[in-house]
Amino acid sequence: MVLDCPDAHALADFYRRLLGWEVTYSEPDWVLVRDPDGGTGLSFQSEPGYQAPVWPERPGEQQKMLHLDMRVDDLDEAEAYAVAAGARRADFQPQDDVRVLLDPSGHPLCLFLH
Repeated sequence: MVLDCPDAHALADFYRRLLGWEVTYSEPDWVLVRDPDGGTGLSFQSEPGYQAPVWPERPGEQQKMLHLDMRVDDLDEAEAYAVAAGARRADFQPQDDVRVLLDPSGHPLCLFLH
């Protein structure tokens, strides 16, 4: 999975801190981070014309292509950790048992209880 963004290195650094993953490959405009325990990684690609999606979605504005869901044990603790890493809480919160955050490039990511 590749997330487009204005700065691949900056967004990769955010997810590296958030997830505790490692950068395993890096080029000037593309970065791959992976869980040291294995599994699927996340890639980030710099795109000069990148436009952040709007949350919640509105007709005629940039739509999200995907969002990441992350299962957590404690919503408040996980939200504080993500915000400290560089995320911001979205104004619109559709459910009490989910927290919608926006990564530094504006991609929605949802924290939910398991």
